[in-house]
Amino acid sequence: MMKKRQKQKAALGFTLVELMVSMAVGLIVLAAMTGLFKMGMTSTLLVTQRAETQQNMRAAIDLMVKDISMAGAGLPTGGIQLPTGTGNNGLSKFGCDQTGTCHVVNDTYPAGNYMYGIVPGYLNGVEGGAAVPAAPAPAVNDSVTVIYADYNFPLWEYNVYFASSTSGANVTLSPNSTYSPAPPAINSAGGINVGDLIMISGGGLTAVGEVTGLSATTMAFANLDPLNINQDGAASGNLKAIAALEGTTTAVTAYRLFAVTYYLSVPTAVGQTPRLMRQVNGLTPQPVADDIINLQFAYDVYNSTTNALDSNQANPLGVSESPNLIQKTNLVVMGQSILNNGNKSQNMYLATDVSASNMSFHQRY
Repeated sequence: MMKKRQKQKAALGFTLVELMVSMAVGLIVLAAMTGLFKMGMTSTLLVTQRAETQQNMRAAIDLMVKDISMAGAGLPTGGIQLPTGTGNNGLSKFGCDQTGTCHVVNDTYPAGNYMYGIVPGYLNGVEGGAAVPAAPAPAVNDSVTVIYADYNFPLWEYNVYFASSTSGANVTLSPNSTYSPAPPAINSAGGINVGDLIMISGGGLTAVGEVTGLSATTMAFANLDPLNINQDGAASGNLKAIAALEGTTTAVTAYRLFAVTYYLSVPTAVGQTPRLMRQVNGLTPQPVADDIINLQFAYDVYNSTTNALDSNQANPLGVSESPNLIQKTNLVVMGQSILNNGNKSQNMYLATDVSASNMSFHQRY
């Protein structure tokens, strides 16, 4: 009886070897499951990073493409001569606001103060020349400025008269009765702002002024404006030249222009990342996309000397090619993911190109 009981008791439970083998197998399975789980989480984060980065960059590119595609719309063929000649006060500016702060370097119009539909900005694409730590070497960042007429606010539905035949400093406006319903007041919501650019045509001339003051019936274009466009003392290329031809009794035609500059800004606050900025006329710049770390432009330009197309010109002005002959703008944007997963950010490039249909046309493709 004693031997039988001992045998039954010895048959219960696991041996130490069996237990160790079971634990080892369990740990292997657990490690494999942990690895699979970590891999799944990493893949999910990677997809999330890429999706939000791509979405952010696409929003930025779509906005830039819209503006670039409008370049030159409503401008006279070839662009507009800004103040020039005896008495001029220097080159006019873009990319500056009403505080007098200019947000890109090389911020003056080229070719002796000439306003083209597109003004390339080679290697001046970061405000203040700041470094973008995450940008790939070599650190190439450009800006671009595009100019086109605003067809949303119907400024052309007003009778516009100069207040003096010897100065372009003031104009008066009244709704043209041939348009029904009457246009909204110029200082209403969505209307004209101080700092806006106004293109005025009359007497066979076209000139531009920056609004320095306005009411429901008047606009002022005083000298020493932030963009240095209202130069009443210049010999030509100013509003005064039109006033001298048309006087105070002949109506002139007015449109608002949009001079839109895109560039990168690196905030000084800790934790903030580089962002794409959009600056219009002489107004305050607005951020349009965060975590944009690289912005590059190149241009396909018709060469009037060789009668051929010079493609992918990064700096057309630097090789004496006219911005008026730009046929296509090639755009590359690099973005960094907002989610960094312990400093493991994802960087992505998006590239596109856009033809400005309102620029000078040459059948060279």
